[in-house]
Amino acid sequence: MVVQVLNTAAAGMFAAADRFTASAQRTVAWGAEQTESQQKVDLAHEAVEQVSAKADFKANAAVIRTADEMTGALLDMIA
Repeated sequence: MVVQVLNTAAAGMFAAADRFTASAQRTVAWGAEQTESQQKVDLAHEAVEQVSAKADFKANAAVIRTADEMTGALLDMIA
């Protein structure tokens, strides 16, 4: 059970990090010249995406911390 929680939280952290990285790369590309056929980067959307990815990462980190604390408490009860 705990292993599944840790795997899910770790996958969520990786996904959030990937979203943040992709958004950061799009933000950096905003300053580069773009042809008319390329879409313009919406900086407001990218800012929201980065804040959302950061919140997702923190939430998954909290899940891992809580699972670790619960496992420790269980092991203390057993010992």
